[in-house]
Amino acid sequence: MTRSYLGYVSSQTTDTVPAMAYGEATGGSSSSITVGGVNYTLLTFTSTGTLTVTKAGLFDFEIYAGGGGGAGTLVGRSGAGGGGCNREQGTIYLTANQTITIGGGGAGGANDAVGARGGLSSIGSFVASVGGGGGGNGLGSSVKSTEDGGCGGGGLPSTGAETRKAGVTVSINGNNGGDGANNTASGSGSGGGGGVSATGSAGSGTTGGAGGAGYDISAFISGAAAFRGAGGGGGGTTGGAAGSTGAGAGGTGNAGGAAATVNTGSGGGGAGSGTNTGGNGGSGVIYVRFKV
Repeated sequence: MTRSYLGYVSSQTTDTVPAMAYGEATGGSSSSITVGGVNYTLLTFTSTGTLTVTKAGLFDFEIYAGGGGGAGTLVGRSGAGGGGCNREQGTIYLTANQTITIGGGGAGGANDAVGARGGLSSIGSFVASVGGGGGGNGLGSSVKSTEDGGCGGGGLPSTGAETRKAGVTVSINGNNGGDGANNTASGSGSGGGGGVSATGSAGSGTTGGAGGAGYDISAFISGAAAFRGAGGGGGGTTGGAAGSTGAGAGGTGNAGGAAATVNTGSGGGGAGSGTNTGGNGGSGVIYVRFKV
C-alpha cells in the first residue's frame, strides 16, 4: 500500500510508488541528465521561484535547507560550528504550479553570539526541509546552541565538573553537533556542527571538532561527487575541518570561522579563540527531476 502525505509519496519507506507517469515542468535552471541508463530533465532551484507544472504527474526531488551559522567568540573562547541542513527526498505527484522556497544560510554569530539557524526550503505546502542549527555561543561553560534545526550546532568547551553539552537534538534526518572539549582553557576546541550523513565531532584539547559529513548528491543529479548539508568545523587554537567540501572550517587561533559555500545547505565554521565572527551558513537548494 502506498503511503502518501498531501500528495507526497515517500521514497524513504518500503512502500511501492504507484505506476503513474512522470509529469513535465519548467523553472530554475534546466539540464538533461542520465542516471542508471534513464534520461531525465533536471531542474535546479538556487533561489526562490516557481515550479511551473506543464503536465501533471510524478516528480522526484531533493531538498536542502539553509545551513546554520558558526558561533562568534571573545578572546580566549572558541565558537562551535553550525549544523548542515536537513535533507528531504522522494517522489511527489503534482497537478499545479508550486512555489519553490530556498532557505537562506544562517548568519555567523558576532563576538559571543550563537550562530543563526538556517532558513527552511520547501516545495509549496507539500514538503519542506528544516534549516541547520546555529553553533553554540560562549556565554558560559557548557552552553549549546539554542537554535534547533535539521542538524544540531556544535557545543562549547566545559569544565571537568560539568556535563559536556552535545549539539541540539534533532527530529528528522539530521544529526547532532559534537561536544566541546572538556575544559575551558584559552583556545579550547569547540564541537563541530552535525551534517546530513554524520554527527559532528567533539573538540579535543585545543583542537576544534570536525563537522559532520554531508550527502553526496551525484547519484541524483549525475556527474562528479558533490556534497550538500555538511556541518561546519568548531573553532580552537587549531580549527576543526569542514564536514565536506562546501562547509566552513573552524577558525584557527585569532581567526574567524569560514563561511559555507552558497547553495550547499552546509554550516559555517565557528570562530577561533580571538574576538571574531563565526562563518555564515550556506543557502539551500532544491533539485526536481522527471523522466523524458
